[in-house]
Amino acid sequence: MSDLDSEVLPLPPRYRFRDLLLGDQSFQNDDRVQVEFYVNENTFKERLKLFFIKNQRSSLRIRLFNFSLKLLTCLLYIVRVLLDDPALGIGWAPILWVERKVALWAIQVIVAIISFLETMLLIYLSYKGNIWEQIFRVSFILEMINTLPFIITIFWPPLRNLFIPVFLNCWLAKHALENMINDFHRAILRSQSAMFNQVLILFCTLLCLVFTGTCGIQHLERAGDNLSLLTSFYFCIVTFSTVGYGDVTPKIWPSQLLVVIMICVALVVLPLQFEELVYLWMERQKSGGNYSRHRAQTEKHVILCVSSLKIDLLMDFLNEFYAHPRLQDYYVVILCPTEMDIQVRRVLQIPLWSQRVIYLQGSALKDQDLMRAKMDNGEACFILSSRNEVDRTAADHQTILRAWAVKDFAPNCPLYVQILKPENKFHVKFAEHVVCEEECKYAMLALNCICPATSTLITLLVHTSRGQEGQDSPEQWQRMYGRCSGNEVYHVRMGDSKFFREYEGKSFTYAAFHAHKKYGVCLIGLKREDNKSILLNPGPRHILAASDTCFYINITKEENSAFIFKQEEKQKRKGFAGQGLYEGSSRLPVHSIIASMGTVAMDLQNTECRPTPSGGGGGGSKLALPTENGSGSRRPSIAPVLEVADSSTLLPCDLLSDQSEDEMTPSEDEGLSVVEYVKGYPPNSPYIGSSPTLCHLLPVKAPFCCLRLDKGCKHNSYEDAKAYGFKNKLIIVSAETAGNGLYNFIVPLRAYYRPRRELNPIVLLLDNKPDHHFLEAICCFPMVYYMEGSVDNLDSLLQCGVIYADNLVVADKESTMSAEEDYMADAKTIVNVQTMFRLFPSLSITTELTHPSNMRFMQFRAKDSYSLALSKLEKRERENGSNLAFMFRLPFAAGRVFSISMLDTLLYQSFVKDYMIPITRLLLGLDTTPGSGYLCAMKISEDDLWIRTYGRLFQKLCSSSAEIPIGIYRTQSHVFSTESQVSVSVEDCEDTRETKGPWGMRAGTGGGSTHGRHTVGSDPAEYPLLRRKSLPWARRLSRKGSRHAGKAAAEWISQQRLSLYRRSERQELSELVKNRMKHLGLPTTGYDEMNDHQNTLSYVLINPPPDTRLEPNDIVYLIRSDPLAHVASSSQSRKSSCSNKLASCNPETRDETQL
Repeated sequence: MSDLDSEVLPLPPRYRFRDLLLGDQSFQNDDRVQVEFYVNENTFKERLKLFFIKNQRSSLRIRLFNFSLKLLTCLLYIVRVLLDDPALGIGWAPILWVERKVALWAIQVIVAIISFLETMLLIYLSYKGNIWEQIFRVSFILEMINTLPFIITIFWPPLRNLFIPVFLNCWLAKHALENMINDFHRAILRSQSAMFNQVLILFCTLLCLVFTGTCGIQHLERAGDNLSLLTSFYFCIVTFSTVGYGDVTPKIWPSQLLVVIMICVALVVLPLQFEELVYLWMERQKSGGNYSRHRAQTEKHVILCVSSLKIDLLMDFLNEFYAHPRLQDYYVVILCPTEMDIQVRRVLQIPLWSQRVIYLQGSALKDQDLMRAKMDNGEACFILSSRNEVDRTAADHQTILRAWAVKDFAPNCPLYVQILKPENKFHVKFAEHVVCEEECKYAMLALNCICPATSTLITLLVHTSRGQEGQDSPEQWQRMYGRCSGNEVYHVRMGDSKFFREYEGKSFTYAAFHAHKKYGVCLIGLKREDNKSILLNPGPRHILAASDTCFYINITKEENSAFIFKQEEKQKRKGFAGQGLYEGSSRLPVHSIIASMGTVAMDLQNTECRPTPSGGGGGGSKLALPTENGSGSRRPSIAPVLEVADSSTLLPCDLLSDQSEDEMTPSEDEGLSVVEYVKGYPPNSPYIGSSPTLCHLLPVKAPFCCLRLDKGCKHNSYEDAKAYGFKNKLIIVSAETAGNGLYNFIVPLRAYYRPRRELNPIVLLLDNKPDHHFLEAICCFPMVYYMEGSVDNLDSLLQCGVIYADNLVVADKESTMSAEEDYMADAKTIVNVQTMFRLFPSLSITTELTHPSNMRFMQFRAKDSYSLALSKLEKRERENGSNLAFMFRLPFAAGRVFSISMLDTLLYQSFVKDYMIPITRLLLGLDTTPGSGYLCAMKISEDDLWIRTYGRLFQKLCSSSAEIPIGIYRTQSHVFSTESQVSVSVEDCEDTRETKGPWGMRAGTGGGSTHGRHTVGSDPAEYPLLRRKSLPWARRLSRKGSRHAGKAAAEWISQQRLSLYRRSERQELSELVKNRMKHLGLPTTGYDEMNDHQNTLSYVLINPPPDTRLEPNDIVYLIRSDPLAHVASSSQSRKSSCSNKLASCNPETRDETQL
């Protein structure tokens, strides 16, 4: 078999001329039989046709030869004109006869014979049964006019000086050039540009018109003014350009007639050519043309693949992508199958973007379009899903196919993929970075319920900002909030860092505290050189090494920081680990975090340990006031953070005390109804690719019938939330369908590190009934229920226990994400949330919107002058080029509104910061890496204010429980001036509360009055705002009026009528809700009528300076170390250290998370 293979001859590289005449002789001396399948091509005519027409390479050579012949004839004509003597005869003789040299005549005859024979051969080969069609072609007629007269002169010598219009061969040359270019592109198998062809045709047409007119006028004027060739060319240019100087004019009527004919031809031919050119230009503008190969090899570019490009998505991408200095020289190539939108076209015409953004209309599933975008040379490819589609599953399928097509065409191009539904994520797991929208959305909304404004915290972290927003505002909170919003996550190798290299060999907690104290940076995590996993707050047992990669939060990265030392240290630190007091007077560093042109100036002051002034005061929780060194006049200092972990002082029981004590000793008020929970991994994952998380689970799965909140079953007879008797407030989430993403709402709220006594019941308010697959996944979680209903139905809200809820989450519905008019997709959601805001003012409502610009309508108050001022501030920040112009809107600052499109920047930032997606997933609880901490929150009470500043709080948390604070959620009182509200005194409020009647009843035991995470309305120091026309106010006025009038019965009745007439909107809504509750058979005692949050505002401070003063009701964001990271340690040491901690502290001040 190998011998036969070696005898096989290679195929000829191309069809040769020898094969045309002799046939293929390669198999002549071979014993094998030659089988010819196409016998008709073996004839001589078919071989000629194959050589001259069908074969691209040989046909290209023939056309190139023909084009050269035509150019040669035109050149010979010019030579004849230059050698001609025009003074030969008079009258018509100079027109009919010319002087032609014998040598020139011989060359022209030879060229004419060759052209004639070639033309007749092509006529023969292309003959298809109609000879007249071939004869009356313009090209054939011109060929005969320019060749036959020369052949005739061979046999009739007197005609050798006859004028022959050889210059008409320029039109034949133009035709040959067009065919040659077509054959060229067919031969190299590369698509040609229609725009290039049309420009070439237009140029050749103009050239032929000018050349024909020049030669014709010059020849005809031989009988007139004997114009030279150059003068005739000048005349044609002046005439065709419509200038018409008049210095050169034709003198005889034939030349004048020729000028008229040429102008008419130009007026007919040129507009047609220009029209075709303009049409192709418009089509090219729509399709976008190509990204040149030369530019792709010399410049860097990224490709953005989308189904439909909206202006908001484009501006978010461009602003975030080009916010990084090293990406300024990159090009962005947009590959979109739809035509460019008008708004997008207008934006891309701005010089800022027109030089860097290239729009190509095409599909990522076509290799031709991927080649146009030079995908194989791209630095990255971003594939974004169309979230406005009604069928989000279909949108994901399109994204998956695009990712597969790009990976098949350019395997080395990094992929950044956005997926909508979590069940489709595993199809694109080969991509370098994947962001699942529903996973992040529901996890973030869940954390919003236990760590307020987590959505705002994450959004500010993943947006690029310099911290300059709001610095010109007269409001102190806006300046501080805007400055802290410039903090982002950066990374640096510890051995190369000025921030952290001095802490090599020290514990992570020690480095985090001292780096924050000295430089104002917040160290949140690290990554070992030999491990790809990122660990958030690995704890004090982790010793830093020079090869570790440190992740920190700061106003800018270390490379762009200037270090300015304010004063030198007076002496070295001595015995720091053994001392618990600071030396000298208390002094906190003042940090200048001014970000300008990417550089931050940091004032580094003395970092010596100094004593802190003390004073009396009670303590609580992990912030309890130490008592071992306390006195009546001096407050003891905070314990120092140890350089190396000490097993006797780490107090590992603090990390597990809540959970262990929670499981072993149930609280007394729960009695015998306690259901013991177990910790384990959920047995049923709703989709492939979900990260396993250790959770609180039921020992036995709950039957599906028991998951229905509003209907009893054989296991229990409860039909409303009140009957269950929940100890904690409810968390209600409203969604259209029970998708797999909703599973990620439950997991963070049932994670193992959440104390059992702090678990809130979860009620899923679904528009559509969930399927058994979803119920099978959630039936193992404790206190998770569902109910069919909608947020626009008051009865559904009341039945699911909205009056006993602490948080209501309204997720965006897929059916409303697309609307005929842009930005109207949120109309129904906004109006429904506004209604709930009026009906249940004490309820904390978190809303998800499709478009971030619509958040200005949340909790809308038309006559609120403060909201109008914030609107002007937003417009000013947008004009200044801020990427976070909406950040000062009160609902966003307070974490009450969220749009998933804000997290698109997470995918864009991953191009520069490849660690942003893993860190975000760790913060949201989507991933649980062993040894990595988690995000939680702690409330600052009045008893904790002895700490005074954020820097001292940092030290207290690091030294006691090894927790890393990263920010503050601050709620402060603020009076909003409106026309319909007045501020009344506390005595007036008490007076109104003392009145009897249905409107004077207050739900004193309601959870809203005891819950202080989002409001300080229950604080007696606050002054509530009441409506002037409220019924209690009217009753107070009626009592005064009746007192002055002698309390006459008629006057009293009239006053009552007046009070009913002047009822407030708040009371009408209250009456409506109570009537519906009575109709549904629900008790009305739990309805909370406390005032709304119009007198407070909340905002997030990320990594505030150490000298920031703490205020009551501040909520501190913490990254707590993993409780199970060091479970393998000796249980005996844990018990001993735990007993020491409890002995030194009050039993009521155990370490616990205060929310």
